[in-house]
Amino acid sequence: MIRTRSRRAALLGGIAVVSLAATACSESADTTATGGEGSAAVEGLSGTTGTLSAEGASSQQKAMDLFGTVYQQQVPGAQFNYTASGSGSGQKQFIAAQVAFGGSDSPLSDEQVPEAAKRCGGNEAWHLPLVIGPVAVAYHLEGVSDDIVLSPEVIAKIFSGKISSWDDAAIAALNDGVDLPDTPINVVYRSEESGTSDNFQKFLKAAAPGEWDTTGKSFPSATGAGANGSNGVVTEVSKTNGGITYVEAGFATEQGLSIAQIDFGEGAVELNDKSVGKALDNLTYKTEGHNMVVDSTKLFEMKTEGAYPLVLTTYEIVCSAGYDEETSKMVKDFLNVALNTQNERLEKQGYIPVSGNYAKKLKDAVDAIQ
Repeated sequence: MIRTRSRRAALLGGIAVVSLAATACSESADTTATGGEGSAAVEGLSGTTGTLSAEGASSQQKAMDLFGTVYQQQVPGAQFNYTASGSGSGQKQFIAAQVAFGGSDSPLSDEQVPEAAKRCGGNEAWHLPLVIGPVAVAYHLEGVSDDIVLSPEVIAKIFSGKISSWDDAAIAALNDGVDLPDTPINVVYRSEESGTSDNFQKFLKAAAPGEWDTTGKSFPSATGAGANGSNGVVTEVSKTNGGITYVEAGFATEQGLSIAQIDFGEGAVELNDKSVGKALDNLTYKTEGHNMVVDSTKLFEMKTEGAYPLVLTTYEIVCSAGYDEETSKMVKDFLNVALNTQNERLEKQGYIPVSGNYAKKLKDAVDAIQ
């Protein structure tokens, strides 16, 4: 299937994912966490023990598994539980004070902001984009050994049902010399509310405005079939010839799926650490201070040569103040451990580690939590 898995893994470099169970902190995560870069003690931890619970985006589950393992190692006696139920559920559970923080690929809506402030005792809830993960347009097409090139417009037409066969003229025009089969395209989308769905639709609307005009955490169900969670969509595509989905890169590479190159307007771009890094260099924010809401429209509209802007900036939604003392200390301990684990081990889970001024901005926000 593709030039193929070995070449794709080499191209993705740090984005390539090692096998790690996506449903819990697995034995391999424990092995990884007990040695190598990032295992040094984190200075300034309070050492507060207890159980810290969070819920939300499945896109960051592998990162949460790693962070949780290291956190429990760094703070003996502490426990961390992350439920990967989707961004929508994570936001709702955070607002309902059922978890200490919510993981979400999308910021809170205007209607949710005052509800979150009420949950935080009248204090602002902050969005900390701690987990950075590229989104792949992943597919399974038997008999094709070349990486397929797609454009935002073609991707939008595929997911809206306007293009239904892999040998469609619009796909062929982007893949000169590739022998495309007449295999039907089988779209697979997230069936539950998902921040990945929300961001993917925002990307299509921004990058292909004439072909896509809907947004939201629920994906339109008129075309294709739904599957639950990131694991669900890649599993469905892996067993379906002609299948295609949108999913975090780590899940796609773990399943050995093909990943489309995307022509954002300046030539085909492969998804790899260099192309994603080029996009991140141009991030801007819609908010100021410690509340770091990324301007996703500007990101998704990007046409910089060699940049891959289809990136999820996954937030930890936290209270700036209003926690009880024990919870506040545990949240800050966990987030400080997570910031200290932005290294090659995180890359192996399919994410881009934060660094430089971006990492400092996150660290300042964590230190300011009361």
